[in-house]
Amino acid sequence: MRLLLLLALCVAAAAGAQERAPRLPPAVAQALAQAGVPESAVGVVVQDATAAEPLLALGDTRALNPASTVKLVTTFAALDLLGPAYQWTTSVYAGGPLQDGVLAGDLVVRGGGDPRLTLDKFWSMLRALRGRGVREVRGDLVLDRLLFATGDGDAGAFDNEPTRPYNTLPDALLVNFKSIRLTFLPDAERRSVRIVAEPALPQIEIVNGLKLDDEPCGDWVARSKLAASGTADGGRLVFAGNYALACGEKERHFSLLGHPQYVHALFTQLWRESGGVFGGGVRSGASPATAPLLEFKSEPLVDVVRDINKYSNNVMARQLFLSLGAIAYGAPATAEKSARAIRQWLEQRGVAMPELVLENGAGLSRSERVSARGLAQLLLLAQRNALMPEFAASLPLLAVDGTMRRRLTGADVAGQAHIKSGSLAGVRAIAGYVLDARGRTMVVVFIVNHPRAGEAQAAQDALLKWVYAR
Repeated sequence: MRLLLLLALCVAAAAGAQERAPRLPPAVAQALAQAGVPESAVGVVVQDATAAEPLLALGDTRALNPASTVKLVTTFAALDLLGPAYQWTTSVYAGGPLQDGVLAGDLVVRGGGDPRLTLDKFWSMLRALRGRGVREVRGDLVLDRLLFATGDGDAGAFDNEPTRPYNTLPDALLVNFKSIRLTFLPDAERRSVRIVAEPALPQIEIVNGLKLDDEPCGDWVARSKLAASGTADGGRLVFAGNYALACGEKERHFSLLGHPQYVHALFTQLWRESGGVFGGGVRSGASPATAPLLEFKSEPLVDVVRDINKYSNNVMARQLFLSLGAIAYGAPATAEKSARAIRQWLEQRGVAMPELVLENGAGLSRSERVSARGLAQLLLLAQRNALMPEFAASLPLLAVDGTMRRRLTGADVAGQAHIKSGSLAGVRAIAGYVLDARGRTMVVVFIVNHPRAGEAQAAQDALLKWVYAR
């Protein structure tokens, strides 16, 4: 009798263990198998935001490359540490006496790390400076970029694409993402393609050898046959291929000049357009110990976080990441200071992420690591925080906007999930919240690290559908 009871207890224990064993939903497991990705290459967590334990956890402690989903760590840390109304300040100083609108000396601009000092914002700042009575600058433009210790890094180190704007290195005085936008305008009557640059900087030469044809649009970028070259002081873009009329109007962005050279070129152009006088050069230096002529405020952090997460803006994420280090430990900001500030914040909030590796806080990295459990813990922390509405609203709405606008359109889960995605060669990741069919908020994380990770999107989509409908 005792033997039978012991056997029954063992059977029950085995059944219970089997019931609790990690099992992917059949549709997810099938899609993963079809992609040729083993379950040993994934980390998955699904958890009701009100529950103490996950509903599903598979490979959840594996340290994996999260790609752009690591932006969730950077952005929520910033919201919680700085507050949604935080603003960056760009300050302008007179390096000499100002009389009758003439500055007899240098104009000094101190960068505060603003991640979104775009072309229109920079123009507004210069207009405000003109409104303060400055008409002519007889000295040089001096740039105080000392807040960030970024050095002269290699913009092409990640993927050998130094002219792609997403590779633009952070800078304390980042203006307009250091980029130019080219708009391609086909003209059917003239059988030609016009290229319009904004801003049109004389330091960047554009050679337009495009021929208009009537082929399908296809891979229009490859067909344009671009040859790009540049140094810190100038650049050249040569288009020697074809452009299809069927493509209509298209845009491409490029980053060619060095940070100081770009600011100098743009300042010179906009200052003269506003009626100002300037013919000086540019150099780096420190701000004077005097009151600034102007302090220009950025947009609030909540708007910056929205742009970072909705559109996966790597440059802005790296600016924000370094800002956290500068604020926590002082200038000059370094990646090490920023990583330390985030680790300290996580510890204070009771979130254990021993596997966390941060290089730039944007996910444009081969060394960054986090686990599915770590990201899930972060999402649960945010869910229980007063800043939850601001944070969740910054994530792409599935099938509606941002980087997820084309995913699962027409599915029942469309419009019911705020999901941040991430992708690199060998990496596909999603993380965020699903409001399921019964009105429950579910935390979902699914990270794949495998040479065939690019084929795993169907499995991730299947998980989102299952979480919504189960």
